[in-house]
Amino acid sequence: MDEFPVKVGAMLYTLVDPNRGHEVAYNRWYERDHFYGGVMVGPGTLAGGRWVARRAEKDLRFPTGVDAEVAVADPLDAGSYLATYFISADHVAEHFAWANAEVFKLYEAGRGFEERTHAHTALYLFRRAHHRDADGVPVELALDHRFAGLVSLHVDRAEAVSADDLDDWLAGPGRERWAGDDSPVAIVATWRPIIPKGEEGKSPMKLGSGPGTPARSMLLAFCDAAPADHWDRFRALGDAIDTSGLATVRLAAPFIPTVVGTDTYADQLW
Repeated sequence: MDEFPVKVGAMLYTLVDPNRGHEVAYNRWYERDHFYGGVMVGPGTLAGGRWVARRAEKDLRFPTGVDAEVAVADPLDAGSYLATYFISADHVAEHFAWANAEVFKLYEAGRGFEERTHAHTALYLFRRAHHRDADGVPVELALDHRFAGLVSLHVDRAEAVSADDLDDWLAGPGRERWAGDDSPVAIVATWRPIIPKGEEGKSPMKLGSGPGTPARSMLLAFCDAAPADHWDRFRALGDAIDTSGLATVRLAAPFIPTVVGTDTYADQLW
């Protein structure tokens, strides 16, 4: 089969800082309890992955000077641990209805963690996957593949520019910026935020910056090498997006995978 029925439909993207002095405790709580109890056991969860931005990765983020009203990370270095979860296309509504209720149940049961601050936690709908290779890793398997790096680029599209227009540019003129010769970027997946209505976004804690407007898009790049080793490629991509007239980059942020079952990197966040 060239096509399989299991498809990613949505993602939870949650970027969080442990409060200083609570790095190890937060990492262990999240990894050994919340990663599973808060998302993975929910209906329709395909996969989850944890990533980290050490001081070294935070120092690479751009652009600077983004207005607080449209910033994703405010300040720019907010957010150390990133968790990404893929939800099956067949269970998006079911999963998020479960999650909205479950998070309150967990906190009521004493299974929350107060010593943390969300930088940006939002839900995203999957749009399209752009692949470097003709027969590369399917996006549905990207989190289980354990890529060596991840880069998220949040952009705000210009007036009258659709998400399809941005995808067409990434597949056409913009492709050379991320999939050129010797590129370590295997997949660029595009997403649009789910903007909650009414009580849909209710949570027992503040979730940091909001999802943005309907003009917001996110590019999630899965890399075969650590982003720091090829950051010039993302600088070039960001410049190309900004000068294309299609969109403005609000945050480009690199991450490396956590070492599951250990506290590796917990002492390198600041």
